[in-house]
Amino acid sequence: MTGSTRSFRDLGVTDAVIDTLAARGIEEPFPIQVMVLEDATAGRDTLARSKTGSGKTLGFAIPIVEQLDPDSRSRPEALVLVPTRELATQVRDDFADIAKAKHLKVKAVYGGTNVSEQSKGVSDVHILIATPGRLDDLAQRKMVRLDGVRIFVLDEADRMLDMGFQPQVDRIVRRLPKDRQTMFFSATLDGAVGRIAEVYTRNPVRHEIEFEGKTVEEADHRFVPIESHEKLAGLIELAKDEEPDGLTLVFVNTKRAVDALARQLRAQGVPAVTMHGDMTQQARERALQRFEEKHVGVLIATDVAARGLDLDDITLVVNYDPPQDDKGYVHRVGRTARAGKTGTSVTFVTPEQLGDVSRMAARLDLHAEFELEGMKVAPPRTVFSGSARGRRSGLKSPKRRR
Repeated sequence: MTGSTRSFRDLGVTDAVIDTLAARGIEEPFPIQVMVLEDATAGRDTLARSKTGSGKTLGFAIPIVEQLDPDSRSRPEALVLVPTRELATQVRDDFADIAKAKHLKVKAVYGGTNVSEQSKGVSDVHILIATPGRLDDLAQRKMVRLDGVRIFVLDEADRMLDMGFQPQVDRIVRRLPKDRQTMFFSATLDGAVGRIAEVYTRNPVRHEIEFEGKTVEEADHRFVPIESHEKLAGLIELAKDEEPDGLTLVFVNTKRAVDALARQLRAQGVPAVTMHGDMTQQARERALQRFEEKHVGVLIATDVAARGLDLDDITLVVNYDPPQDDKGYVHRVGRTARAGKTGTSVTFVTPEQLGDVSRMAARLDLHAEFELEGMKVAPPRTVFSGSARGRRSGLKSPKRRR
């Protein structure tokens, strides 16, 4: 349940799209969708602030498919910019069925694949989803025209700036018609994001989902004091606890550690796939597909996955290595407890990491306590729990209540 008293039909969504959403099990709009759908479908420039996993993709996907004419010869008519290749493919997949219901074609273009291959069919699609670097390259090579774009969406705008894409985004925007609709979706609308939004939009309406704290409140945050040699056994136990229904996403800090940990898990009878920056795009897509379709229940990744992975069925995030900073923790944990679902984050903490991790937990208001002096390291099944809501639950098993 979303807590909304308004239906998709109340918000002006057509029957073809409503029926398609219902076939996916989506029958009620989430709060961010309730806020933006009417304004966005009416063609107004829209700024939307909402945390990760709040259902924002449909917040711009539905207005796009409702506004476009499948018989239009001006293509692409809608452009969605996203920061990562993984997010590009996932947004494309979110569009696919509702676009098909309205007889619209969708394509995603992103780096890590052959430029010539990706340019094929670009001029024949109604909706183009792209990463800034690849689209900028295609535009400069004159492999795509953007002068027919009527609707422009900048998704995850804050991440786009964090990743240094503003020069490419600026060049792309200069190629777009000035008389267009622009929508911004971001976790923040302040600072640099707010300044860019002011330049790119015209008299926008602003919608914000208020949330407290710097992380995902719905997640159960747990910290496991553990010796380095116990981490593998602890991870195996956690992963098996999630089977067969849940997906486990495991973060380590180096590409070499990703491959080594995957080999160790497989040797212990736990199937796992990997994702890191040295893999080809095709290999990353195959791994993600096997994980998403639950052929494999464990995905081991570097922070590349925290920047783009957008799956609602991840029930457990394990920080096998603690993240480098607060923002890294927020991005990682944001992969679970999405779209109104519950989820758990478990962070393994070796004795030498206790000080840094406890200070990070305090800055993020997780209220997890650590005994720093004379601490006896607990076995893997004993954890200190913290909550973004500030509740204290003492010691408990890391197995999440279902």
